[in-house]
Amino acid sequence: MTAIKKYFQIDELGSNVKREMLAGLTTFISMAYILFVNPSVLGASGMDKGAVFTATALASAFGTILMGILARYPIATAPALGINAFFAYSVCIGMKIPWQTALAGVFVASLIFILITIFKLREMIIDAIPADLKHAISGGIGLFIAFLGLSDGGLIVANKSTLVGLGSLSVNTTWLTIFGLIVTAVLMVRRVPGAIFVGMIATTILGLATGMIHAPSAIMSAAPSLKPTFLVALKHVGDINTVQLWVVVLTFLLVTFFDTAGTLVGLATQAGFMKDNKMPRVGKALASDSTAMLAGSLLGTSPVGAFVESSAGIAVGGRTGLTAVVTGICFLLSMLFSPLLAVVTTQVTAPALIIVGVLMAQNLKYISWDKLEIAIPSFLIVLGMPLTYSISDGIALGFIVYPITMISAKRGKEVSPIMYLLFFVFIAFMWILNYK
Repeated sequence: MTAIKKYFQIDELGSNVKREMLAGLTTFISMAYILFVNPSVLGASGMDKGAVFTATALASAFGTILMGILARYPIATAPALGINAFFAYSVCIGMKIPWQTALAGVFVASLIFILITIFKLREMIIDAIPADLKHAISGGIGLFIAFLGLSDGGLIVANKSTLVGLGSLSVNTTWLTIFGLIVTAVLMVRRVPGAIFVGMIATTILGLATGMIHAPSAIMSAAPSLKPTFLVALKHVGDINTVQLWVVVLTFLLVTFFDTAGTLVGLATQAGFMKDNKMPRVGKALASDSTAMLAGSLLGTSPVGAFVESSAGIAVGGRTGLTAVVTGICFLLSMLFSPLLAVVTTQVTAPALIIVGVLMAQNLKYISWDKLEIAIPSFLIVLGMPLTYSISDGIALGFIVYPITMISAKRGKEVSPIMYLLFFVFIAFMWILNYK
């Protein structure tokens, strides 16, 4: 135990083993839904859902444990939402590209991802982002995950007239979310240790007691075979031979690049890791997630990246890589205890996401709101993330406007060459995302 504490610098970071383990479990519970959502989404492309479930668990475990051991950050990785929908609905169904070829596209994108990581291009970009915009990214992610929580919990629903609206209070499960939110909020205000995790447990117990959450039919089950998707990507690399498919590869690369970069910056800011506007060991963190993406493509899933729900574990007090290792082990165990995950409904995790959103939004106070050349691009990042339902799109909006407002304020010389380069990259990025 002493060796573990020393390696992860648990004492130096003001944490303890118990807190790190609780944080790891909290992170897992907050993101366990991906084990069921990812197979459902990718299954629409014709992929075997059982194989995708196993691939999702293994890829998440591999990337998360690697992040914990190599980079020593309490950050988990998993197949990202949004890009998996692009994989299934836009690429496979919309473009009529076989899922095997699309998976090969993810593999090629991951190789490029690793190359630009090795040459420290990603690290240079993250370091070049101004402090104000980094705080905007963190705050924007807070609003984004709070919006996810409100939506998952039924408090906010789609509305044809106003785009979004208040959910119906006649739905029983919505009250389950409200209960969880109130309990978690009271515990947080009272500074009860592990308040977010305790709130999720209390919500689960109430759901089981009232029948709003169904008890699992079994405790253990064997993991589905990985054979239908394992190494399929390698066999179809030769199919990446058209302009259309290279556009697909580039889209996989760009979305994962900026989603992960934004998430890492946001989580590092939340945890207080940023020093002199730089993220320590960022190279190792980037190497971990790019390697996880490569492993995921070989196992048989869409791009893997840093998961924003890691903020739940950080909010509980997770500060070291031990948190991520515990989360990764939970993913491995989930393959045997998958029936138990059925009790972790969206109403259970929704209150946690909303509260974590509040905590992350506190970073907005560090933005220079009195300077419009900073305030405008920052505001677009913050508002863009939840309204476009995309971290990368929100970043794109702010990064495109930032050089323009700085030049207008006669502060163009303060903008780094990399930020000017990103101006053009993001314009191309937005065009590619809307490529027909």
